[in-house]
Amino acid sequence: QVQLVESGGGLVQAGGSLTLSCAASGGIFNLNAMGWYRQAPGKQRELVARITTGGTINYVDSVKGRFTISRNNTKNTVYVQMNSLKPEDTAVYYCYARIVLEDYWGQGTQVTVSS
Repeated sequence: QVQLVESGGGLVQAGGSLTLSCAASGGIFNLNAMGWYRQAPGKQRELVARITTGGTINYVDSVKGRFTISRNNTKNTVYVQMNSLKPEDTAVYYCYARIVLEDYWGQGTQVTVSS
């Protein structure tokens, strides 16, 4: 079965940086896309960034110019480098992977940005 293992969350000051990593494992044949969602208290879960096997990238408008998603297809690993962090970026960040028509999720990692 597919498992997603996340790392890199933590507490940072506003203006600081964090990099999140997520590795997918479990006999993956066709990993179509990987990315990150986030959910803040009292808010809906939203897509932050996504990258396909072919390299197509999408970002939510609020992180454009600050976050950079990348992927190592050989390792089935996705990264997001988060710069110029703002308090409103505080949320639980969830890794996801799409394999054929199914979505898989990591356990979530907390990112807290202090003002």
